[in-house]
Amino acid sequence: MALHRVATKDSAGFDDVFASPLSEQVLPKYRMPEGQADPKVVHDLISDELLLDGNSAQNLATFCTTWNSDEVRRLMAASLDKNMIDKDEYPQTAEIERRCVHILADLWNSPAEGDTMGCSTTGSSEAAMLAGLALKWRWRQAREAAGQPADKPNLVCGPVQVCWEKFARYFDVELRQVPLEPGATGLRPHQLAHHVDENTIGVVAILGVTFTCDYEPVAEIAKALDAIQANTGHDVPVHVDAASGGFVAPFLRPDLPWDFRLPRVASINASGHKYGLAPLGCGWAVWRSADLLPEELVFQVNYLGGDMPTFALNFSRPGGEVIAQYYALLRLGREGYRRVQQACADTAQYLADRIRDMGPFELLYDGRGALPAVSYTLKPNAGFSLYDLSEQLRTRGWQVPSYPLPAARQDTTVQRVLVRHGVGRDEIALLADDIERSLTRLGDGGTGAPHQPGFHH
Repeated sequence: MALHRVATKDSAGFDDVFASPLSEQVLPKYRMPEGQADPKVVHDLISDELLLDGNSAQNLATFCTTWNSDEVRRLMAASLDKNMIDKDEYPQTAEIERRCVHILADLWNSPAEGDTMGCSTTGSSEAAMLAGLALKWRWRQAREAAGQPADKPNLVCGPVQVCWEKFARYFDVELRQVPLEPGATGLRPHQLAHHVDENTIGVVAILGVTFTCDYEPVAEIAKALDAIQANTGHDVPVHVDAASGGFVAPFLRPDLPWDFRLPRVASINASGHKYGLAPLGCGWAVWRSADLLPEELVFQVNYLGGDMPTFALNFSRPGGEVIAQYYALLRLGREGYRRVQQACADTAQYLADRIRDMGPFELLYDGRGALPAVSYTLKPNAGFSLYDLSEQLRTRGWQVPSYPLPAARQDTTVQRVLVRHGVGRDEIALLADDIERSLTRLGDGGTGAPHQPGFHH
């Protein structure tokens, strides 16, 4: 039942939100209220609570799109009632999903994009798990066909996002996470020989390492696996986790071979809601060809009005994100995406130059060659930590994360800034100014000198 205005003897004709009965009590947290309330009052009180959230425009920790155009918002509003899973009831939404899959297959240089299999997901985490399941099923089928045991699958990777740890735990796969070498920002090809064996279902290569924003060398990883196959007979496919780089590399580094141009790359996942410029809740999983997705993983559903295949970990979900992705692909085209991502990259490089000139920082990644981002650590004896700096920046609303690198470089703490569409040069210049002021507060440019408190606006 919809909420509606209920007049009482005391409130009739008086609609001030903050003098309403609901505003004069703490909002319910554990039990549904007995009566109804004025919809405007409920809306305004919840809106006021949401003001306590951070400002998404200053969230430089997230890879996700936080800016959307009015046209996207209108398409999303018009699609609230479209269920992505119900392809019989909403065939045109299903057709738009199909178009996006084939456009991405072509963008990622599939040798036969017309035969490419793929699907939309709620994000790269779901897409990665679907790709991992396909790897496990194909490996198991090959082992059983050869009369070999198939009870100890493993997946080899470098520093990965937590979704791969979830995949390994949820689906009973050993995750062989290769430790970082000194000075390395990701998996290195020569490390594979010590971790790949007959039970390896695949190797995950990251196009945009979460911790440092650099690309792992996918072509060199594939070449190392070619050598392993020549020496041992183990034919190990590559899955590329291009959660962020999948919508960056094709436009800023079109000559970089990381995608289906490499025969060993079997599948790719990407987040439409990251650098794909779609709203939150949009991801993609694409396989080089349909035969790489085992038929056993696809379910035929016929109780929504027609017989339809589905391959997903989720079921009902809105179609608006996929429609908005299609809008972005049509609206921007290749040239538009290139200009947007280049502007982000130029701004990241500007910040890297500012960071380098400040003194106490050592750049790990300067925004050149991979994602539009910057990552850095502190030089020894700075007199403060990056966690201190994160806290200082938070007082101005900036969300800039600090965290340790993965094994075996946990002793190195990193700070990272991501530059996305909607994060402009002026905003990043203001961030750099605030970093410099924070250094002064932390100790005269990071030298440890005491700070004299005073007013700062």
